[in-house]
Amino acid sequence: MFASLPSTVPALLKWSWSEIEPHFDDLAARTLTASNVDAWLSDWSALDERLGEMYARLHLATTQNTVDKDAEHAYHTFLDTIYLPAEAAEQKLRERLLASGLNPTGFEIPLKKMHAQADLFRQANLPLLTQEQKLVSRYQKIIGAQTVDWEGKETTISQLRPVYQNPDRATRERAWRLSMQRQLADRQAINDLWREFLALRRQIAKNADKPDYREYRWQDLLRFDYTPADCRSFHRAIEEAVVPAARRIYDKRRRRLGVPTLRPWDLEVDMFGRAPLKPFGALNGLETVAASIFHRVDPKLGEYFDTMVAETLIDFDNRKHKAPGAYCTSFPMSKRPFIFGNAVGLHDDLQTVLHESGHAFHNFERYGLPYTQQRQIGMEFAEVASMGMELLASPYLARNQGGVYSEGEAARARIKHLEDNVLFWPYMAVVDAFQHWVYENPDAAREGAHCDAEWARQWQRFMGGVDWSGFEPELMTGWHRKLHIHEIPFYYVEYGMAQLGAVQVWANARRDQAGAVAQYRRALALGGTVGLPQLFAAAGAKFAFDTATLREAVSLMEQVIGELEAK
Repeated sequence: MFASLPSTVPALLKWSWSEIEPHFDDLAARTLTASNVDAWLSDWSALDERLGEMYARLHLATTQNTVDKDAEHAYHTFLDTIYLPAEAAEQKLRERLLASGLNPTGFEIPLKKMHAQADLFRQANLPLLTQEQKLVSRYQKIIGAQTVDWEGKETTISQLRPVYQNPDRATRERAWRLSMQRQLADRQAINDLWREFLALRRQIAKNADKPDYREYRWQDLLRFDYTPADCRSFHRAIEEAVVPAARRIYDKRRRRLGVPTLRPWDLEVDMFGRAPLKPFGALNGLETVAASIFHRVDPKLGEYFDTMVAETLIDFDNRKHKAPGAYCTSFPMSKRPFIFGNAVGLHDDLQTVLHESGHAFHNFERYGLPYTQQRQIGMEFAEVASMGMELLASPYLARNQGGVYSEGEAARARIKHLEDNVLFWPYMAVVDAFQHWVYENPDAAREGAHCDAEWARQWQRFMGGVDWSGFEPELMTGWHRKLHIHEIPFYYVEYGMAQLGAVQVWANARRDQAGAVAQYRRALALGGTVGLPQLFAAAGAKFAFDTATLREAVSLMEQVIGELEAK
């Protein structure tokens, strides 16, 4: 039976539940013993890989064109007719393995995750989880349809980004105001959708016998190594160790621009009036530059990226009705990752390719593990893979190192990257603290006005240095524009934790680049077979988010910024 599983994408996408179900039945009917558990896990993984690839490809199609009715129908049909029964069938297999008392080699952490998933599973939640994905699609439609008329041409909000680097302040302000005006036009629509999200998530938690959605989501995200209280501690550490450094960066920018206060449209323009960095022309130029850099970082990583280019596993063209943002997904049957993005010709696009390629390399490395359950990883370390790659690649941005810039331009790009990383921690704290408030106060959070007020409160706590006076509605609705809050609740603090790990990997690379990259790759290859502290240690870092560790990281970053500014 398992020898006849679909092996091509066209055949896979035609697979129906009536053809899939017998495979689950076969696995559920087998007697599990120490002698056959490996074969059983291998068959389960083969089935799981195909379902995972079906989901990834169908979801990808809906983000590549948010108004493609056929893609939307195919995705929703999958959610309704395959995802729902498959989740129930997966639960039976988890329970079967747990009841057997068997402990397959390399399965300590996967079994721990299965216990958590089995405890959380409720049949009644399956249609609600499907409905949640449909609400996500509605959010993406709203955002994907946001365009403006800029200089006589219909322009997406993302395509306005290069204008924010225009040396003319009035032009930047005009573009920023236009963008905000368009986004505020959807204020009511997003608030209405938000109420649906919250009601649905509250019911999901209730069905799972959890006191609130945060507790449900914590277990759903398989967070074993830290608690909500640790997140609060992280927020305080950022307030103490990072916010002062962020203010120094903002004040330096204000002084160099020669403006009395720094406004929201002053954050991307070069402080010395230089034109924006242009790392590539056509999109294939972006791929060529990235490939050259990756080959310098590590030949095997370069080989992985060449495979993605050759097999058209990258879609970075920005266009109308394309979902916002960037991500890396996985096609587990094909043993290939796929990178989605929205490039508009800026250095940030190169930075995003470096970031998402880190995720892609993580996929390539963990495909070597035999079972899908061993490849499941928390985002806390998945983001070390991506953020670490940005930093490991940074020495190779200059042309004399295989990159695309002069030495001065490369220094400029690296300074901006390090400054952005410092500035990210306070913003991350806003997003995470806001989400804790939402699910601690679900009744109040149903009202968009209350969410606006809380977002503004957290903004004032962490984000001093930029003058938003006169633009209070734009500031308060910032939570509308952070897709994680709507689509992937509580998924954001991982970026802050991972960035701290990535800086430690980079610190090691400053002493021994080859050794640090080798540690990095070994850690990626572990997949989810060990816990977060062990994964960080394997990469040459420690899993920590206290004030002292943050201060050490920020000190190194400010030191290197100073060295680069001398260039």
